[in-house]
Amino acid sequence: QVQLVESGGGLVQPGGSLRLSCAPSGSVFTISYMGWYRQAPGKQREFVARIFSDGNVNYHDSVRGRFTISKDNAKNTYLQMKQLKPEDTAVYYCQAVTGRGSPSSPTWDEYWGQGTQVTVSS
Repeated sequence: QVQLVESGGGLVQPGGSLRLSCAPSGSVFTISYMGWYRQAPGKQREFVARIFSDGNVNYHDSVRGRFTISKDNAKNTYLQMKQLKPEDTAVYYCQAVTGRGSPSSPTWDEYWGQGTQVTVSS
C-alpha cells in the first residue's frame, strides 16, 4: 500500500508559477513510476506528466516546455509549473504505480492522492 499527500496548490495570476509536491509513504520501494493528472470542472481527469524510476519523463503536449516533473531520492515528486494559463486551472492529483508479481508480467496497482486545487486567474 502507498499513501500520497499533495501540497503546493493555490491561486496564481496568468503567467505565474507554482510548484506542487507529492510525498509518498508506505511501501514506497514498490513504486515503479509516479505522475500527475488534473481534472477541470466538467471534464475528465487527464494525464499531465510522469517520471520513471530511471528518470525518464513524459509530458502531455499542452504542458511540455512549461511544466517540469522531478523527484528526489525519497521518491517525493514535484511538478514545477511556469507560464501558467487559465486553462491550467484544475484539481491536480498525484499518482503512484506499483508493480508486483512476475517481473515478466507484473500486476500494476494505482494509488492516488487527495488532490490540490490550482487556480489561474487575474
